Amino acid sequence: MRNETVVKNYAETLFQLASSQEGLEEYRQGMRLVVDLLETDVDFRRFLETPRISVADKKTTMSNVFENNFPVGLVNFLKVTIDKRRQSLLESIAEEFSRLVDSDMGLLHFEITLARESDEGFTEKLKGRLSSIFDCKPILHFKVHPEILGGIILRVGDRVFDGSLGSRLDKMRRILGAKQVHTLV
Repeated sequence: MRNETVVKNYAETLFQLASSQEGLEEYRQGMRLVVDLLETDVDFRRFLETPRISVADKKTTMSNVFENNFPVGLVNFLKVTIDKRRQSLLESIAEEFSRLVDSDMGLLHFEITLARESDEGFTEKLKGRLSSIFDCKPILHFKVHPEILGGIILRVGDRVFDGSLGSRLDKMRRILGAKQVHTLV
C-alpha cells in the first residue's frame, strides 16, 4: 500500500512538471523509453538496481545517456528517483503518469470482455455510448472469453459492470438454489 502512495505522488509530481513545461507527450515518450529499457535491457536494470554502484555514478550516467534525448526536467526527475532510491518504481510511476496524461486529454480506458470477437459496427456503437455516458474519448481494449456465454463485462478503472449471460445464470442459480433450500426446511 505504501508503494502505491509513493507511485501516485511521484507520478503527480511528474505530471505537474510536464504540464508546466507543456511537454506531457514528450515526457510520456521519455518515460516509455526508460520502461522499455528496463524491460528489455537486463544490464540497464541491474545498473539501476545494484547498490554496488554509487548514486552519484548512476546520476552521472543517466545525465550522459538521456540529457540530449529528454527534457531537462525529466532527466532531473529520473535523478531524484535515484537519489531517493525509488528507481525500482519507475515502471509503476510511468504507468500512473500515463493514466494522468490520458485523463487530462479526456481519454478513458475501458476493458471490454465479450464471448466472441467484436465487429466494427458494435465497436463504434459502444464507443459512442460510452463517450456519452462517461463524457470522454473512450479507448477500448477487447478480450474474448467464450465462458461468459454472451453479453459484456466492462471494466473502467476499479469499477466492473458485469452484464454477461454467465453471471446472470449464476445469479439465477443461486436464487433458485436458495428458494429450494427454504422450501425443504
